[in-house]
Amino acid sequence: MRRSIDDYPFDSSDLPAGDDDAQQLSWAVAVSDDYDDAEPRVVLTVEEVGAPGAGLVAHLTPGMARRLRLALRDARRSAPALVGGHPWPSHPSSRQHVI
Repeated sequence: MRRSIDDYPFDSSDLPAGDDDAQQLSWAVAVSDDYDDAEPRVVLTVEEVGAPGAGLVAHLTPGMARRLRLALRDARRSAPALVGGHPWPSHPSSRQHVI
């Protein structure tokens, strides 16, 4: 079984102004248990725009997915301090997922 959870197609407004090194990336998250051990994993795919099929795919165990979730949470919590206390904007299509 493989089930798509969410994906984010790149939008040119995502690039920070003045950062010529920023890549145009899209990402997708899925859940899959198509492994020899049949254990479910979170599948995170990150692809550069214009290079479909050439992206990186991480097959995260539940523990690895929790660790990534906590790292993203901690980064988000520290972001207001980095940008002068302004709240982190929410993307209109963002959904809350529990991993």
